[in-house]
Amino acid sequence: MLYNRVKELRARHGFSQSELGARVNVTRQTIGFIEKGSFSPSITLSLKLAKELKITVDELFWLEGDEKE
Repeated sequence: MLYNRVKELRARHGFSQSELGARVNVTRQTIGFIEKGSFSPSITLSLKLAKELKITVDELFWLEGDEKE
């Protein structure tokens, strides 16, 4: 399973799901699905999210069993 910090960091930056979605060219629903862990984003989308949230991809996403940094 893929885990992430999207919701935490989105809130820290003051973005709504819609705002973050618009910044990375996806819908609010896509951001919600990523936050819930029910959608695994493409590499391209992962890079865009990391850039907008000012974090590296490996700090934003991790696999089950991996230590969260």
